[in-house]
Order: sequence, then structure tokens, then C-alpha cells
Amino acid sequence: MNTLCVIPARFASTRLPGKPLADIAGKPMIVRVYQQASKARRLTGVIAAVDDERVYEAVVSNGGRAMMTAKDHPTGTDRLAEVAAAHPEAELIINVQGDEPMIEPAIIDELAAAFDDDPDLQMATVKSPMESQADINNPNNVKVVTDKNGYALYFSRSPLPYFRENTGMTVYKHIGIYAYKRDFLLEYAKMMPTQLEQTESLEQLRALENGYKIKVIETDYHFVGVDTPEDLVAVNAAYQKLSG
Repeated sequence: MNTLCVIPARFASTRLPGKPLADIAGKPMIVRVYQQASKARRLTGVIAAVDDERVYEAVVSNGGRAMMTAKDHPTGTDRLAEVAAAHPEAELIINVQGDEPMIEPAIIDELAAAFDDDPDLQMATVKSPMESQADINNPNNVKVVTDKNGYALYFSRSPLPYFRENTGMTVYKHIGIYAYKRDFLLEYAKMMPTQLEQTESLEQLRALENGYKIKVIETDYHFVGVDTPEDLVAVNAAYQKLSG
């Protein structure tokens, strides 16, 4: 399939203002994310969906493609849908967050591959096992449970499942990387917010509440998103270690 990777990047950030331009080993974070995503083999193209001229210039001046999108999009999905609407040639849209400068290209390829043998699949995402009880209890770490075939049953900020009995079950963290069939994405962005979505503040619950399936693939890759100044320090240290 014609597969387009879109990287939404919003300039404003409460905890890290101007986050897309934060320096990571000499390059803006949005450029690092773009370059990592571009290493995926199954992509037809990569485009950054931006809302600020400075971010646009950072991407383009480093050889990337960017599209200016509306500043008032309420969610990243709305920004993603604006790009998808402008690219009718794309069959599959993969959403890589603009604050994941250490995104593993193989995960992007695995997400794309999930659609190869399932023509009815509309949406897919990623999970990774959790071990630390502190991480499990942290509401910033979204948890996911799936059925026997790997489709999401529920996402929650609460520990999930509740361990009334210790069966040795693994707790999984949801990784916010998504793949959508383009036509579904455009429809999904128009759906009204749902009650569970608003209660948990988790947009993916909108799809489940409307009866759609979400395939969840598993990975052991370690993800380091940048939400705080401390995260930025950690990612810079990781890049220095790789280059050293």
C-alpha cells in the first residue's frame, strides 16, 4: 500500500514550550523524529504536520517535507486528518508523535505489515510489557488489554487489569503510535467525542466505543518520549551515547 508517515508537531507545550525545536545533539527534535521515521522501509513518504513557520523551516531546511496545518486543531488526530485529506494517493497513514526522537523504524514497518493480510483492519497501534509497579500505577502511562487475537479490549490510565488474583499476567503499556486506513481516519476524525474517551482523556477509546477494532502489536523496544525538560536531558544523553 501507499503508506504515508505523518508527524504532527504542535509548537505550544505547557511543560516544554517550543518543544519541536528543542535541541537534541545539535538538531531540532522534529528533525530527529523525521530522520528516524524516514529509515522505515515500507514508507512511500514522510511529512511533518506543523502549525508554526519556525518548525516548518526547520524541517524543510534539513531536507524534509512539511505541511502547515491549522493552529486550532483540538487533537493530533484532527491535524493528521488535515494532511490525509490533502493526500488522496495515500492508502495507509502512520502517525508518529513529534516528541519521539528515538522512534524505532522497525516498529513503523511492523505496523504497516499488520494490514497486509487483513483487508478489514482499519486501525493498529503498539504495546510493550511493563515491569515496574510504579510505572503501572502512573496515570501518564496508558495501559491496554487485548483479546486472544491481539485486538484491543480497553485502554486506561488506571492499572489494567486489576489483580484480584495473581495469575502472572503481563501488564502492557500503550505506545501512542498509530496506523490508519486513510478513509477510516477521515471518518474517525469526524466522529463526536465519546463518554469513555472524555472520562479517561484517551482519544483511541472513541474507535472502540463506535464498534471498530484496533489491532495491537507487541514490541520490546524501549521508547523515550519527550514531555519534560528532564526527558530532554535523558534523550540528549542517549544520542551522545550512540554517537560516542
